[in-house]
Amino acid sequence: MSELDFGLSMAFQPIVDLENDTVFAHEALVRGEEGEPAGAIFERVDESNLYRFDQTCRVRAIELAARLEVPARLSINFMPNAVYRPEACIQTTLSAAAEFGLPLDRIIFEVTEAEKVVDQEHLRNIMLHYQQRGFLTAIDDFGAGYAGLNLLADFVPDFVKLDMLLVRDVHQDRTRQAIVRGLMGMFHELDVGVIAEGVETRDELDCLADLGVHLFQGFLFARPGFESLPEVNYPD
Repeated sequence: MSELDFGLSMAFQPIVDLENDTVFAHEALVRGEEGEPAGAIFERVDESNLYRFDQTCRVRAIELAARLEVPARLSINFMPNAVYRPEACIQTTLSAAAEFGLPLDRIIFEVTEAEKVVDQEHLRNIMLHYQQRGFLTAIDDFGAGYAGLNLLADFVPDFVKLDMLLVRDVHQDRTRQAIVRGLMGMFHELDVGVIAEGVETRDELDCLADLGVHLFQGFLFARPGFESLPEVNYPD
């Protein structure tokens, strides 16, 4: 695999489990080499380097997580349109995990629902292959984009991350509360873990906790730490 013509690194944001006040996972978020925001990096990604970018992000996330001795799981975003054959594309990840000593069952692969996937069956096959290889899987931004319930009907992930637009001001919005309540019942029946992302206020947290959520991610707990594991704020 040839090198990218630009550098990149990662920031890490914790996903916390409020049932026992622990870090459940850290999500790796792409940044520039000097901490430049993700948007500045994605501007340089196109069809010609999409595969290299996706593979480079995976390896960099695993390398940094191992160096920082991430104590829990590592959540990595992947781009399904960059994966041509799951069994071939996963080899770089397997090699990196072996090189840096990161067990496969501590890696969560997140696919964002907000990215339009041309071939839904292809995405399903990718996710199934990852589960079969021992990785955990998650649908990110659930409720925000293209796939929605159609993706869930074809593939049951280990986790679903509720999109921040469902989370924002949920305590003041009966419609959002009804949607989250309905989703929680469905996910419980399917044995899918639920993570609320983008949580910024104590009111949002309390409302979501009352609705049955116990895994959370957002500025209320910690902002992403560039090449570091930020200190977590556990609300009283």
